Amino acid sequence: MSASGGEGGPSPGGSGAQAGGGRTVARSNTCSQCGGPVNPALPFCANCGAKTGAPISFVLDPRAGVTLALLDAHGAIKDNFVIKRTEAIVGRNDGDIVFRDDVYLSPVHAQFTVHDGQLFVRDLGSRNGTWIFMDAPQRLADGDVILVGSQLLRFRRLGYPGPHPAEADKTRRLGSLTPSADISVLAQLRADGSVRDTFHLSPGRNVLIGREKGDWLFPYDQTMSGTHAEVRSEDSDFVVADAGSRNGIAIAVRGERPVKVGQRVLVGDHVLRAEKV
Repeated sequence: MSASGGEGGPSPGGSGAQAGGGRTVARSNTCSQCGGPVNPALPFCANCGAKTGAPISFVLDPRAGVTLALLDAHGAIKDNFVIKRTEAIVGRNDGDIVFRDDVYLSPVHAQFTVHDGQLFVRDLGSRNGTWIFMDAPQRLADGDVILVGSQLLRFRRLGYPGPHPAEADKTRRLGSLTPSADISVLAQLRADGSVRDTFHLSPGRNVLIGREKGDWLFPYDQTMSGTHAEVRSEDSDFVVADAGSRNGIAIAVRGERPVKVGQRVLVGDHVLRAEKV
C-alpha cells in the first residue's frame, strides 16, 4: 500500500475506461475470448458474452449522479466518474471501474452504493481493505484498524482488571501505580497481519503518535507527520483525532459506511473523493 494512499498510483485501466474531458478510451476493439469486434461502451462481447471490463456505471456527465474524483499523489484531480446507477464495483480485474495495474487492489475490491441521496462504501472482503479518511474525531470500537502514515494500528479492548486480593502475609508488591490499569491496546501490524509492537492505553491518558514528537514515535516513517495523531481518553472510550498531519488518518471500512462530500476513500493504491452527492 502506498504510504500516502495513492502516491504513484497507475491510471484507470480496462476496456472503455472513461478519460478526462469526456473522452472514451478504447483499449481494444476485439474480444479477448472469441476475437470478434466489441463495442467499447458495453461491458460484454455481443458475440460470445465475455466481459470486456467497460465501466457502464461511470460516465462523465457533471449534470447527474454522484461524482467521484480520482486524485493524484498531490491531491489534484486526475479523472472524474459519475455513478448513475444505485451501485458500482471497484476492482483490479472486474467491476464498473477497473485499475488493472494496481497490485494492492483485489480482483473485486469495494462497492459504492447510493441510498436516498447518500453515498456509502463497503469492502468486499479485499486483501488490503477499504479505507475512509476521517473528517472528524472518531470513537474507536474493538477491532478498528487505523492508517497513520504507513502504519496499520489495530485497536483492541482489554477490559478492566478485577480486584487484587490482599497477600496472605500483607506484603505489598512493587510496581508502578500510575497508570493503574490498561484497558485497551494499539497494535502495530506487519504486512502479514502479525503484531510488531504495542502501546497500551489507560483511562485519563492521552497519547500522541508521530514521526518526531509524541508518546509513540515512528522515526523511520517518512509518510507520517512530526506529530500526526492523538488518541484521547474520554470516559471509558478512546477517540482518535488528527493532530494536524499532512496525509490525514484513515480507518478501515467495516460493514457499510457513509461517505460525505469531500471525504476521501482509499482502495488499493488509488484515492477517490466524493465531489457531489
